[in-house]
Amino acid sequence: MPETQLKLQWEETALKKYQEMTAKIPLFHREIAKKVVDKKAVMNAKERGSDFVEEEDIVHAFLTEVPMAFYSLMIRLMDEVGFDYKKYES
Repeated sequence: MPETQLKLQWEETALKKYQEMTAKIPLFHREIAKKVVDKKAVMNAKERGSDFVEEEDIVHAFLTEVPMAFYSLMIRLMDEVGFDYKKYES
């Protein structure tokens, strides 16, 4: 479970997709990705005034925090787990 979950609840379906996606990230990058995305997703939810981290918060966190060098891998993994990232891309 995300370390920051203690500060905000995570919507159950979004959390399951997030956990499935992070499990597929190569081990070397997994912990780094989890740290930055956990933190940014919570920040995104708080900025929206929400009590829950939702799919849009997680997707925005990945899109803004993961280096462009990993973009194609990130998009492939989002597709695999069912994150609808296209509606959140700028």
